[in-house]
Amino acid sequence: MDDAHVRTLSIGLSQRGVRDHNERLLLSLIQRHDALPGSDLAKLAGLSPPTVSGILRQLETDGLLERGDPVRGKVGKPSVPMRLAATGAHSFGVKIGRRSADLILIDFRGGNCGERKITYDYPVPHDVLAFLANGFEALTSDMSDDEKSRICGIGVAAPFELWNWHDLVGAPAETFQSWKDIDIPAEISAFSNLPVYVSNDATAACQAEHTYGRGKEFRDYAYFFIGAYIGGGVVLNNSVYAGRQGNAGALGSLRSISPIGESMQLVDMASIHQLEARLREVDLDTRQLWDDPSSWTRLSRYVEPWLLQTAQELAKASLSICSVIDFEAILIDGSFPESLREELVRRVRRYVATQDTRGLVPPKIEEGSIGGSARALGAACGPIREQFFLKPSTGLGTI
Repeated sequence: MDDAHVRTLSIGLSQRGVRDHNERLLLSLIQRHDALPGSDLAKLAGLSPPTVSGILRQLETDGLLERGDPVRGKVGKPSVPMRLAATGAHSFGVKIGRRSADLILIDFRGGNCGERKITYDYPVPHDVLAFLANGFEALTSDMSDDEKSRICGIGVAAPFELWNWHDLVGAPAETFQSWKDIDIPAEISAFSNLPVYVSNDATAACQAEHTYGRGKEFRDYAYFFIGAYIGGGVVLNNSVYAGRQGNAGALGSLRSISPIGESMQLVDMASIHQLEARLREVDLDTRQLWDDPSSWTRLSRYVEPWLLQTAQELAKASLSICSVIDFEAILIDGSFPESLREELVRRVRRYVATQDTRGLVPPKIEEGSIGGSARALGAACGPIREQFFLKPSTGLGTI
C-alpha cells in the first residue's frame, strides 16, 4: 500500500462495549423480536420487572436503546416498547471474495450506513488492503466524534483457505498463494486500531440471514450461499454453529458425482465459477455476472443449464445433510438476482419431491433474503454480537 495515501483510522472503542449477561440477554431479545415492552422482556428473560426496568433505563442512558411508540390496551397505562437505537453502535464488515471485495458500515440495527465494492479476476493482497484502508476513511469522513467512538470493530469474512484455488496457474497462482502468509488482523492494524474479528465467509452469510433475515423463522436449519464457490452454514437451537475451528457447515465439501461418474465435491458442481467457465469458453466477459445483475437475464442461454445442474445438486445435498441432522428447513441464497434465487428454490423443491426420502423427514426448501451483501453484513454483525449480544453457548434457545 502507498502509505502516503492512507491515514491511520484511530477510533476509540465504545466504553459501553462490554455488557454483563442480563444486559446482553435483554439486548438479544429486543434484537430478535424488534421491540418489546419491559413486562414482556421480564417474562421472556425470567427476570423480575424491577430488575428489567433498571437495566432498560441504563441501556437507554447509554444510548443503546430508545423508546418506541406507546401501545394502548383496553385498561391501564399504555406500554412502551423498547427497541435498539440505530446510533447505539456501528461496525464495519469486510468480505474478501475470490471475485470481489465488499466493505460495509452498519448501525446497531443492521442498517446500511455506507458501502464500497471492488471486483477483480483474483484478489491481490496489496490491492485489497489499500481498498479497505481508503474505504474506512471514506465511510467515516462525515461522522461526528461521538459516532466514531461507537464503532465497535471490524468483522472480516473470507473463504476458508482463501489461497487454495486450483484453477489459477503461473503468476496469478503465486500472487493468490501469498494470502497464506497474510495475517489479516495484523495488516489491518496498520491503519486501524479497532478490534478485528475474522470468520468464514459462508458462516458470516449464515449469521446475516439468521440475525437480519428469515433465519428468525426457524430453530434449526442448514444454509447454502452460492458465490464464486458454494459454501454453507448451520443453525442449531436458534444459534449459528461455527464449530471447533470455525468451519462448521462446510457444505461445499459434500461429495458429489460428475456427469461422467467422477468423484467430485458440491463446490465443483454447484458454484458460479462453473458458469464463468462456460462463458470463458465462448469468450464472454465473466465480470458482468458480478458487476451487472441484468446480465443473468441476457445470458440465459448459459445460465439455464447451470441453473438446472445447481438445483439438482442442491436437492441431493439437502437430503444428505438432513440424514445427519433433522433440519427443519434449508435456506438458499447467493450472489445473483432475486428472481434467479426464486427460480432456483422452486426447482430444488421440485427435485426434492422426486427423490427417495425413505427414513427422512424432507425439510422445507426456502429462499434466503439478504442476497449478495450477506457475507459483508454477517461480518459486520460479528463485532456487535461479540460485544453486545449473547454468545452462541448461551443462546436464546426456545425464547
